Amino acid sequence: MRSMRRGTKEMDIILIRFSDARLQALSSAELDIYEALLEENDQDLYQWVSGQERAPDRFTALVDDIIAVACR
Repeated sequence: MRSMRRGTKEMDIILIRFSDARLQALSSAELDIYEALLEENDQDLYQWVSGQERAPDRFTALVDDIIAVACR
C-alpha cells in the first residue's frame, strides 16, 4: 500500500509497477532496504530513478532494479 500512496503521481506509478512485479520475490533483507527507500522523500526518489542524481550507495542496486522494471 505504501508504494501506491507516495504523494506524487509519478512515484506512485513507478513504485506500483515495481511492487507488482518484484515485491513478493524480495528477500527479507531486500524488503528492509525497500522499506527504508519508502521513507525517503519523493522528490529525491524521482531524481534517483530518472537519473538526475545518483542514489545513495545503500539504495543503488534497488534503484537500478526499479528502473529496469518500472521505467522502461
